[in-house]
Amino acid sequence: MENATAVQIHHILFLVVLICVVGMAAGRIASRLKLPDVALFLFAGMIVGQGLHWINEETTSFTNQMILTTGAALILFDGGRNIRLGGLRKVWLTLTLLSVPGVLITCAVVAAAAHVLLHLPWPHAFLLGAVIASTDPATLIPVFKQVKIRPKVRETVESESAFNDATGSIIAATLLALVSGAGAEVSLRSSIFRFAETALGGILIGVLIGLVFTYLVAHFNIGVFRDYTTIAMIVVALGAYLAGEVLHASGFMATFTAGLIWGNAGLFGLDMSHKEEEMEHFAENTTVIMRMLIFVLLGSQVDFRVIGLHLWTGLAVIVVFMFVARPLTVLCCALPDRRAGWTREEILFMFWVRETGVIPAALSGMVSGMGVPHADVIAAVTFLAVLITILVQASTTAYAARRLGLELKPGH
Repeated sequence: MENATAVQIHHILFLVVLICVVGMAAGRIASRLKLPDVALFLFAGMIVGQGLHWINEETTSFTNQMILTTGAALILFDGGRNIRLGGLRKVWLTLTLLSVPGVLITCAVVAAAAHVLLHLPWPHAFLLGAVIASTDPATLIPVFKQVKIRPKVRETVESESAFNDATGSIIAATLLALVSGAGAEVSLRSSIFRFAETALGGILIGVLIGLVFTYLVAHFNIGVFRDYTTIAMIVVALGAYLAGEVLHASGFMATFTAGLIWGNAGLFGLDMSHKEEEMEHFAENTTVIMRMLIFVLLGSQVDFRVIGLHLWTGLAVIVVFMFVARPLTVLCCALPDRRAGWTREEILFMFWVRETGVIPAALSGMVSGMGVPHADVIAAVTFLAVLITILVQASTTAYAARRLGLELKPGH
C-alpha cells in the first residue's frame, strides 16, 4: 500500500512529465506557426485540463504555487540578466512613471469600467483593477526572446513588468484588507510606507546578493564558484526571491535586480565572457521548462463555467482595459519623458504589449481563497484578461513590431 508521501511524489512527477511532453508538442506547433510558445502552452493546458481532465491541479495547491513562484523568479532573473543598465538610464523617468503612477491609472480606469459594467461596489471594483493592473514578466520576457525589437523598447517594457509587480501586489493587498474586514488597519500613510519598504527593500536585497555572487563567480582572484557558474545563477535567482520574501520585501523585484547586476558584471570590472555560451544555453533550457510548467498549468485552470456567467460584461471590461487603460497609461508616462525621445511607433507598440499572466492569476487565487464577496467575478475577469492578452496580444507581437518598423533584422 502506497503511503500519502509516495502518492504525492508520483502525482508531482506525473504532472511534470505530462506538462513537459504536452509543452514540447505545443512548442513544436508554435514554431511551425511562428507564434509565441506561451500562447500555445496556454491553449494546450485548456485541452489537457478542462477538455481531457488529465490535469486537475487547484490554484491554491502547494504544487501549483511552487511552480508559479519558482518559474516566475527564474524567468524574471533571466530577463534582468539580458538588460543593459546603460539603456535604462535613458528611460528611467518613463520606467518610474509606468511602475507606480501607471499602475494606479490602469487600476482606476478598470475600476470605473467594472463598477459601471459589472455593478461591483467601488472597493471590489478597485480590487479587480489592482489584480490585473501589473504586466507579466513571465509572458513578456519569453515573447521578446522570440521577437527581436529595438533594445530601448524591449528593456523598458520588460523592466516595467518586473517593477510594477510590487505596486500592483501592494495595492491589491491593501484593498483586500479593506474588503475582507481588516480595513481599520489600512491607511494611506501605511500603504505608502509599505510600498517603499517592499520596493526599495527588494532592490537593495537584489543588489547585495547579485554583487556578492557575481564576485564569487567572476572575480579573477576570489572567484571560488567559477566552475559552478550556471548553478550559481539558480542560487542567486531563487535566493534573492527567498530573501526578499523573508525580509518582507518584493521577492520578484529582488530577483530581477540580482539579474541586472549579474548581466552587467562588466560595469564592476568583472568578466563572464568565457562562460557566456554556457550560461545562455542553460538559461534558455531552464526558462523554456518554466514557461511550459506555468502556462500549461494556467490553461488547465481556466474555469469556463464561471467565465460564461460573466462573459459579455467581462469582455467589455477587458476591452476598456486593453484599449483605454493601457494607451492612457502609456501616454501619461511616456510623453513627459523628453529625454527618452519616444517615437509614435514605439508608443503605439507599448499600447499593444501588456500581457497579463502569473502575478494577476496568483492574486486572483488569493482573493478567491479568502472568500471575498464578488471573488467569482474578479476571478472570471482575471482569467479573461490572461486568456485574451496572451492569445491575442502575445500572438501578434511580432506582427505589430514589423508593421511599426521596430523589429530588428537577424544579426543585429
